[in-house]
Amino acid sequence: MKYIFYVVGIFILTLGISLTIHSNLGTSPFDAVLVGLSNHVGLTVGSWEIILAILLVGSNSILARQKPEIVGLITAFITGIGIDMWLLLLNDLAILWYNQVVYFGIGLVVTGLGTATYLHTNFAPIPVDRLTLIIKELTNKSIFFSRTVIYLFFLVLAMLCKGPIGVGTLLTVCLGGFILHFFMPITGRILDTLLNTTVNDQNGKLK
Repeated sequence: MKYIFYVVGIFILTLGISLTIHSNLGTSPFDAVLVGLSNHVGLTVGSWEIILAILLVGSNSILARQKPEIVGLITAFITGIGIDMWLLLLNDLAILWYNQVVYFGIGLVVTGLGTATYLHTNFAPIPVDRLTLIIKELTNKSIFFSRTVIYLFFLVLAMLCKGPIGVGTLLTVCLGGFILHFFMPITGRILDTLLNTTVNDQNGKLK
């Protein structure tokens, strides 16, 4: 059951990412790097998700002083596929200014919800999300703080890659960490209840 929530969370997350990309108002700094590389170097956005994940696995290993979390590449692979799938499915969306605002707003909230959902399963975080947790532990600060630090770092990289930076990027930097911080305890309570109910039902059937 946990792995079902894991996959569902990732596909919710990738839907949110794709909506913010299609809004043309600017994406999160990390996604802006992916789109910038895709536009100016080649390959799909999802492909760059996987490539950067490989690099982040190495850097996370150094920061955490642990063996490389290779299993995190599974999540990056699924995320890359999800992003490319949603971008293709949403390709024909009619973009008007008010649609852009709606797409971005929904995308920002959905991204936070999806991230909080799959992170709570404690199975193979995407390397950039693992970096968020590592910085949280190293600094003894909140998810909001660590997420904002990462966003600022990738914002600089996005500028260098000429990614889609706009008002949406600024909103993501300011609100992305807060939204994730908001959803973490909520999804935690819901998933714990559902997972415990499933375990109890299974134990009851075995008796």
